[in-house]
Amino acid sequence: MENTSTGTGAIREQLNAWADPAYQQFASSLLPGVSGVLGVRLPVLRKLAKQLAKGDWRAYAGSDDNGCFEEIMLQGMVLGYAKADIEELLGYVAAFVPRIDNWSVCDSFCSGLVVARQHQERVWAFVQPYLSSDREYELRFGVVMLLNYYTDETYIDRVLALLEKVRHEGYYAKMAVAWALSVCFVKQPGRASELLLDNTLDDFTFHKTLQKITESFRVDAETKAWVRSLRRKRTAAEERYGK
Repeated sequence: MENTSTGTGAIREQLNAWADPAYQQFASSLLPGVSGVLGVRLPVLRKLAKQLAKGDWRAYAGSDDNGCFEEIMLQGMVLGYAKADIEELLGYVAAFVPRIDNWSVCDSFCSGLVVARQHQERVWAFVQPYLSSDREYELRFGVVMLLNYYTDETYIDRVLALLEKVRHEGYYAKMAVAWALSVCFVKQPGRASELLLDNTLDDFTFHKTLQKITESFRVDAETKAWVRSLRRKRTAAEERYGK
């Protein structure tokens, strides 16, 4: 791996060599509708991304060639490790976000953008338009950025207000909001509890939020019992169709 070329062809050859058929089947089962999964494990991709970020990362990260799942994942990871001025980096991030077409690339990409911790206000402003996007994974990008970097005392009230306003029928958008709200509850239970008691969330998102909170190892049994008690009564239609 020490002599990695930034050429897309050479990188694709390396990815093919590292593909694990068994892992490919497992990863594909978690990514319904996603084609081109080779089966390269994430630690291998991260190691390669770190190396690419030390070289001419701009040429690789800026490529918009149609790639396999791992190539797109790798491009996003490279941006997380790249060293550049925040404005230049956000330019590459903006160009990459439309390429996200699944939850795995989205979530890995967001978790790698640790530069947000050093530039909270700038990145906060940057993600705002994505929170009202009508594109499912652009919206998920914005939401996952919030749950990764903006659940502290300074931002929690604004985050909760934004999450409650999200409106999108996409499954992965709704699940992102539920996940984000559960993280808010774990980190700021007092503030998040107020939203759980009085909110305008649709039933699916609300109940998934409750579910994720009760699945957390950081929430005690008594609190979990209270959270479960907040479930809304199912409508007549839901009772009839068993939804």
